[in-house]
Amino acid sequence: MTHQFAVLTQLQAETIAYTWHYEGEYAFYDMEADQDDLAEFLDVEQRGQLVFAITSNGELVGFVSVAQTDAETVDIGLGMKPDLNGNGSGRAFITSILEFVDTKFGPDRITLSVAAFNVRAIRVYETCGFKQTGSFQQSTNGSTFTFIQMERQESPQNQPF
Repeated sequence: MTHQFAVLTQLQAETIAYTWHYEGEYAFYDMEADQDDLAEFLDVEQRGQLVFAITSNGELVGFVSVAQTDAETVDIGLGMKPDLNGNGSGRAFITSILEFVDTKFGPDRITLSVAAFNVRAIRVYETCGFKQTGSFQQSTNGSTFTFIQMERQESPQNQPF
């Protein structure tokens, strides 16, 4: 599956926010689950030019947000369309994101955080070269949750392509 990246439009943001609903415990990732996150995601000024739609054959299949945390590090946040989760396409999805981030931003290190209960995503991140570097507690969705911090060094042997 080939992925294309472009700055997320308002229509795409609204589609993700209001129509992407995950099953079971993964409903944690529904944009509507946290009103502050929802408001930030829907605000074009807060979103800026660093949240990208991921499409395949013209269909919106995901998004990635990119934040330059220092001169060498880019932190990413991402989401994949709910009906694509759990069917084995995660590695190709993450690999395409890594290729995009490396090409556009050229970081030495890519970081991300993932809810500790999401072992499915953690396994995919690890197969794509991420290592767990710590954990933290964060208030979101009306409670406090443990998140795992992960990091991937961008060296020639880690290049996804």
